[in-house]
Amino acid sequence: MRVALFITCFNDTLFPETGRATVGVLERLGHEVEFPMEQTCCGQMHFNTGYQREAIPLVRRFVEVFEPYDAVVAPSGSCVGMVRDLYPMAADLAEDADLARRVADLAPRVFELSEFLVKKTGVTDVGAYYPHRVTYHPTCHSLRMLKVGDAPLELLRNVRGMELVELGEAEQCCGFGGTFAVKNAETSAAMLGDKIRRVLDTESEVCTAGDNSCLMHIGGGLRRLQAGINTVHLAEILASTEER
Repeated sequence: MRVALFITCFNDTLFPETGRATVGVLERLGHEVEFPMEQTCCGQMHFNTGYQREAIPLVRRFVEVFEPYDAVVAPSGSCVGMVRDLYPMAADLAEDADLARRVADLAPRVFELSEFLVKKTGVTDVGAYYPHRVTYHPTCHSLRMLKVGDAPLELLRNVRGMELVELGEAEQCCGFGGTFAVKNAETSAAMLGDKIRRVLDTESEVCTAGDNSCLMHIGGGLRRLQAGINTVHLAEILASTEER
């Protein structure tokens, strides 16, 4: 299967190790992974903040770059949710029937990492080893837009050496929400406080998730409390082996 990595702006800029881990997991499973250098932002920030027409050129570029591939995988439920759920809306807004057809063809081939592994390829054990006590936060876009369900948990349960601890009220939003955290800072901080208390209750060493945006938000709260709990992207846990 010819697979393309869609790295997303957040990971490319702040968390390149997550992209490397994603490639490592996919290649370990025998996939040929390509990184199209022409890729750019998916346009989610523009679209969600009201600049929907300004996002259309980015939608066109995404389609042009990724439509040759059998599958497109990203370590982000947020950006994949943009492509799968909102690109059809953007194509309608553009009143471009050809773009709408190409989006309809490509969008079902764009996957968040855990759903690609579990739901597309049927893999639940990637041969990972991670000797830590870990809790998992399901991010809103992966949970509610992509409906990845228990796919991340199925993968984590098969990580050797790891103790997986259930997070209380796990489906509650952490309060990040991209520009929501900027526009509604007090509400965002209150939601983060609730999430932090739940993470502390687990007495975990690590909090993981499928989106670094949420992990950055949660990690900031944990660091301010000097809680001694790290945040690590799901891909990096899955990429870990006894040799590393």
